[in-house]
Amino acid sequence: MTTSYSLTNTLNQHIAQAIAARKGWIGFDEFMALALYAPGLGYYANESAKFGSLPDTMRSGERVAGSDFVTAPEMTPLFGQTLAVQVAQALQVTHTTEVWEFGAGSGALALQVLESLAALGITLERYSIVDLSGSLRARQQEKLKKYDAVVRWVSELPATLQGVVLGNEVLDAMPVKLLVRTNGVWCERGVTLVSTCEPAAELARIESAPVFIWQDRPTDLRPPLEIEGEHDYLTEIHPQGAAFIRTLADKLKAGAAFFIDYGFPEHEYYHPQRHMGTVMCHQQHQSDTNPLAEVGLKDITAHVNFTALALAAQEAELGVLGYCTQARFLLNCGLLAKLEPANLPARIQAQKLIMEHEMGELFKVIGFYKGEPWQALGFGQGDRTETL
Repeated sequence: MTTSYSLTNTLNQHIAQAIAARKGWIGFDEFMALALYAPGLGYYANESAKFGSLPDTMRSGERVAGSDFVTAPEMTPLFGQTLAVQVAQALQVTHTTEVWEFGAGSGALALQVLESLAALGITLERYSIVDLSGSLRARQQEKLKKYDAVVRWVSELPATLQGVVLGNEVLDAMPVKLLVRTNGVWCERGVTLVSTCEPAAELARIESAPVFIWQDRPTDLRPPLEIEGEHDYLTEIHPQGAAFIRTLADKLKAGAAFFIDYGFPEHEYYHPQRHMGTVMCHQQHQSDTNPLAEVGLKDITAHVNFTALALAAQEAELGVLGYCTQARFLLNCGLLAKLEPANLPARIQAQKLIMEHEMGELFKVIGFYKGEPWQALGFGQGDRTETL
């Protein structure tokens, strides 16, 4: 508890100083970036456990550190094994020999893909991991030490790259801007500090226990679609996610990219009834909607606007291979055949990947290509690109 308090208090002070430097207010995107990625302090940059199937537990009267959430590769190796079928096809079609993974988490997906490609007789020149987290990198290195000769870690992209790009639950952790319509007026929602109105006392408070609160400021920014109705409305826009796709498009000279995440096409994202936004926090396998509390100790996410990603890709001359639900993608890549020899517990876990009320419908897969278009296995049936 003491360690957690020290971490979040130090991070709070760091963010408070950033707010003070911006004349008392920062946009939520900057707050989210600091909360998640501030070196050594942010959620993905500190040493706390993140990925796994269990929260903290008590053992022999002592608390045993657990995790905050579980992703598909930790649930079942069949996820990575099935995704590897699509990766194998993409490598062959694009005549490339390298895989790039963004945000590799525990390293489970990389291990599953590497083992599966080897079983298919495909030899990779390199498996490059782009991850900002030093603590996660150490965990990945331990898990992937069998593939030391192939795997490398990079902190930034080279001028050009070729190969197949993977990103599982990485887009949802990219900082977003919050827009709020109140009484018909659009504002950007940002973060400020509870003020004492006394400069000396204010400085002392920032250095001890800063308290963050929301503050809205009028803005010319708007959601990409007009929101029907006159009711109050909170939502997000995703300039950093779109910028990431444009950067990838600029650097990818040959190959393909596949991103798996939860989200919607634009017309669903900005539906009039979705008036509370999609920002969520995850801690100890529980969810909440307050990113201003326990900063650095929990994940902060927002659903993905897949239409915005597709438009950013096309504007940067990166074609869309397809877009469909995770369930349809995995079934197209042969998940059912892989389930047949599995035991009952393994089947139960794998079924969560495709069941509508679990991950099957909410999670989507979008694919991009550089070069000539081709039919990707994962989008063979149930492609929803026309809905973007």
